[in-house]
Amino acid sequence: MVYIKQLPDQAQQQFLQEVHVELATSAQIPQVDQLLDQHHYLGSLQPVGERLYYVALDARSHWVAVLVFSAAAKHLKHRDKWIGWTNEQRRRRLSLVTNNSRFLLVPEFSVPNLGSRVLRLTLDRLSDDWQTKYGHPIEVVETFVDPEQFCGTVYTASGWIELGQTDGWGRSQRDYYVKHDKPKRLFVRPLAGNSCRSLQAEHLKASLAIVETKVPARCTQPAKQIRSIVEHFKALPDYRSRVESYPLFSLATLCLLAILCGAPRGQTELEKFARGFNQGQRRALGIRPNRQGKYPAPSQSTFSRFLEGVSQAKLNEHLLDIQLLLRGPAPKEDLVVLDGKEPKHGSGASILTAVTATSQHYLGSAIVDVKTNEIPVAQQELIPKLDLEGRFVSLDALHTQDQTARAVVLEAGGHHLLTVKGNQPTIRLNIENKVTAPEADFSP
Repeated sequence: MVYIKQLPDQAQQQFLQEVHVELATSAQIPQVDQLLDQHHYLGSLQPVGERLYYVALDARSHWVAVLVFSAAAKHLKHRDKWIGWTNEQRRRRLSLVTNNSRFLLVPEFSVPNLGSRVLRLTLDRLSDDWQTKYGHPIEVVETFVDPEQFCGTVYTASGWIELGQTDGWGRSQRDYYVKHDKPKRLFVRPLAGNSCRSLQAEHLKASLAIVETKVPARCTQPAKQIRSIVEHFKALPDYRSRVESYPLFSLATLCLLAILCGAPRGQTELEKFARGFNQGQRRALGIRPNRQGKYPAPSQSTFSRFLEGVSQAKLNEHLLDIQLLLRGPAPKEDLVVLDGKEPKHGSGASILTAVTATSQHYLGSAIVDVKTNEIPVAQQELIPKLDLEGRFVSLDALHTQDQTARAVVLEAGGHHLLTVKGNQPTIRLNIENKVTAPEADFSP
């Protein structure tokens, strides 16, 4: 047993300089838990979600402190107000915040400033360690201090900000909280100068955006708005002779809400998205209750049958009508882009879609049958349906065909912007000979 408090001041300073922090290995975590059970007033813990364990060692590899960082609290009014993010931003970005859920200085080692020294060394590497293990950094650290046990001096001395007291609730399970009526003092520490600005930004910067891709999309529309969308789909003809739990307008509304909420639209993802709806939202969708009086969520097979059986033309008409009502007409000055997409997974059909480049208005689409390609589909099916009068239309090199150009200009009244590549050497040579190149480079 080593009692550092008996050493002279110079030795204490030397001791502090030699202290270093390391990530605890999986084999060391039981020892960390044992120390917490012995000396921490809360004991060890079973952290949920992402977590890191640290140990601080002296020059002779004695453990002088242990720290645990785990999932941040889901709801903290003082923290959320300080960050300035919305409820939906908090839900999608909470993993950029972590909680210093345990911090123990081993009692055998008592040196002034040891706590602040260990805490600073840990925070200096915390974000990089999190990036290495979980693929994203940490922007803010939070912690709670029991005012009946401690004063929070080590956090104050290390530059943490006290935001106020909690309401006296504690996490019991991953999504379950119990009231303990023992409010804690809340401290936070940004790990970068613009952490709050980053967390409240409309779009996360690239190094942080990965956390949002891991969070399932959720419908945020209230029941009143959902019922309004449902009304627009009620005229959609049903291909079924018998309807049980899910009217066609309910399934069509779910698919549209998935698009509006940025959710993946495969059948499996649609099932997950629908499960996230509460009972009030499902009732607003027009889903029929089961024998228990609950409103069920449609399964993957239900969505598969819907997407196969629904009238594509009628669904397209309803989508365009809803878009016109919600967003108004597409700006005439916007470039119209025709682009084909193939499914990344599975055997679904390819689709040729027309959208406006700036405002992202949907203008229409057509299925590309496996027996053909995009060229005749664009010429005969999609372009004739579009209002292209006076508009510029852009297509990739596959569509640089005489008939496509005629369809855009002579039949639809538009102007074409066609790409020419090296696989069309004759037309490219003609362009180079007859069209003067611009004096300066410009971005396509």
